[in-house]
Amino acid sequence: MHDWQWQTLEGHQYLTCSLLETWPHGFFTRQFQQHTPAELATIMAPEAQTYRVKQVHGNRVLRSQDVLAQRQLRGNLDQPVFPEADGLVSDEHNQAVWVCTADCTPVLIADVKTGQVAAVHAGWRGTAAKIVPVAIAKLQKQGSHLQDLRVAMGPAIEGKVYQVSTEVAAEVGASVIEPDSATEPASIPEQLQQLQKPPILEDEKPGHLRLDVRRVNAMQLEQLGLSGEQVAIAPHCTYQEPEQFFSYRRDKQKQVQWSGIVSCSPQ
Repeated sequence: MHDWQWQTLEGHQYLTCSLLETWPHGFFTRQFQQHTPAELATIMAPEAQTYRVKQVHGNRVLRSQDVLAQRQLRGNLDQPVFPEADGLVSDEHNQAVWVCTADCTPVLIADVKTGQVAAVHAGWRGTAAKIVPVAIAKLQKQGSHLQDLRVAMGPAIEGKVYQVSTEVAAEVGASVIEPDSATEPASIPEQLQQLQKPPILEDEKPGHLRLDVRRVNAMQLEQLGLSGEQVAIAPHCTYQEPEQFFSYRRDKQKQVQWSGIVSCSPQ
């Protein structure tokens, strides 16, 4: 079991994971809403360059140089530019990559050999489109090997309180079902409910189920070949902990918390 620790900064708490202790990182709470990622990165690693994107609930993952290229096209390297995507992969050391989330899952990935990192916003749509495996494929193109990766999923809405339609549950569940022409989409939730650690649970409302998005992402990682020792899931729910986290499902307000990680020199 991987340890999660509360850290204190300016009198407020943020979360870190022992699995990523080599890299400056943090899953920040609602108390840091007035801070930009650039300000938070400066606190974690003063020399780090900050990169973020405009999140659109897809599975597009960019490299930090892609963001830099967009800045160059604008003719101003200091001008903030946020291309549409839901994941970022570093390509040099000392780069801070960031995502923002409310109930969706913030996923931070790091490579113990190359020092490179990724930050991913994995909502149900991105999870259905396998955004975390897409980010890992980007890291592999840069020389990463699966056995060297470490993945931490931060605070997100817990499956037991995340009510979705049966159609959404089937779409997300299909991402971890072996393709089979005989498999009807409507039967996918039922199949997954039979598992020992099911990512889909019953709901009292007709036509609805409860969906554990982080469990689906963990299953995708298992299917890639990552072991349980390489993956950590935060024991915190954004919906059930209003004192620490924003939740769109709970509050119906567009407020977010930031999660980021800084790449290091190769080991």
